[in-house]
Amino acid sequence: MGDLICCAISSLDGYIEDQHGKFDWAEPDEEVHRFVNDLEREVGTYLYGRRMNETMAGWETDPSFAAHSPFMLDFAAIWQAADKLVFSTTLEAVFTSRTRLLRESDPGMVRRLKATAGRDLLIGGPGLAAQAFQAGLVDQCHLFLVPILMGGGKRSLPSDVRLRLDLHDQHRFRSGVVFLRYRTKP
Repeated sequence: MGDLICCAISSLDGYIEDQHGKFDWAEPDEEVHRFVNDLEREVGTYLYGRRMNETMAGWETDPSFAAHSPFMLDFAAIWQAADKLVFSTTLEAVFTSRTRLLRESDPGMVRRLKATAGRDLLIGGPGLAAQAFQAGLVDQCHLFLVPILMGGGKRSLPSDVRLRLDLHDQHRFRSGVVFLRYRTKP
């Protein structure tokens, strides 16, 4: 059985994007990126909404993403090797390999997928993650906190869910970024 992991790179005050939809401030440096690579080697399936899928698709469709460095090439290979499920009512088709388009997020389907998965599942995007939190499907939260205050924008975690968490791991990077791994409490 695989865990469903909600992963986010967030400002210290809890935003994944600023008020203008920008997230360039969150780009990980080499140390953080290598750490992310090691975490995501365990992921067998990514669950995305339309916008997160469009953001991540560049790791397959734009060779310049991976051309910058060996650690970025490594991430591209990790991402391309995993399955992707994209939940969208507006997207007409998906254009990356190992990707399937689903019209609605079905908690029962995600529950069955978790039960039969041989590897972990990672959910990306705050809207889809909020649905998974509300359905009680999230097993872990991987949060990368960037030492910046945004003051507003798109929230990284849902505001209408109350859930107790247990800290299982933490790591501080030279850049000031902090990684926190929580497990959900039953």
